Amino acid sequence: MRNLELRGNGCEATAKQANSGKVSRKASLRMSSILCLFWLLASTGSCLMPEDISSNSGKELKAFPPAGEGMSRFVIMLPHRNAEGLLKVQLLVGKTMKLDSRNRYFFGGKLEKVTILGWGYDRYALNSLGPMAGTLMAVDPSEPKVDRFITLGGEPDLLRYNSRLPLVVYVPEGVEVRYRIWRADNRVENALNQ
Repeated sequence: MRNLELRGNGCEATAKQANSGKVSRKASLRMSSILCLFWLLASTGSCLMPEDISSNSGKELKAFPPAGEGMSRFVIMLPHRNAEGLLKVQLLVGKTMKLDSRNRYFFGGKLEKVTILGWGYDRYALNSLGPMAGTLMAVDPSEPKVDRFITLGGEPDLLRYNSRLPLVVYVPEGVEVRYRIWRADNRVENALNQ
């Protein structure tokens, strides 16, 4: 029987067992093939994982075109986290304005998801920031105005947390992009059947 020379990956032990007569040659080769395949998949997968976000971002940003005239491109590189399936990202797009502290304000506009052809990656774009609207509660005119970050109106969109790809957002110049991480609880409750 030949000894398989696959060193450093755990495949050689099974081949040596076949030579010692402890297991059949057919079973040994099958086990060796499975172990080698597993090692190959594990090593390939670890090569594809970004080890350093800053070094990987340049490669991943090739798919995303630069911002056009009058637009800005914001890039969010999310750090790797355990249980990313329990996390969501909320994009907050808006402007910092000097306003009263009592009324609620929001901007019109819709953040659109656009898939980049040929790559399959998603980017998010706000083509124009709509007018600002708000409540009309009476405010003391002598009350000083404060800096407030006013976002787009409507329900927040929660995006999938993915540390392998950047979140890229295109907005008009002068518009800011912030984000918030939402975490789900591991506990799942049962609904009552009534």
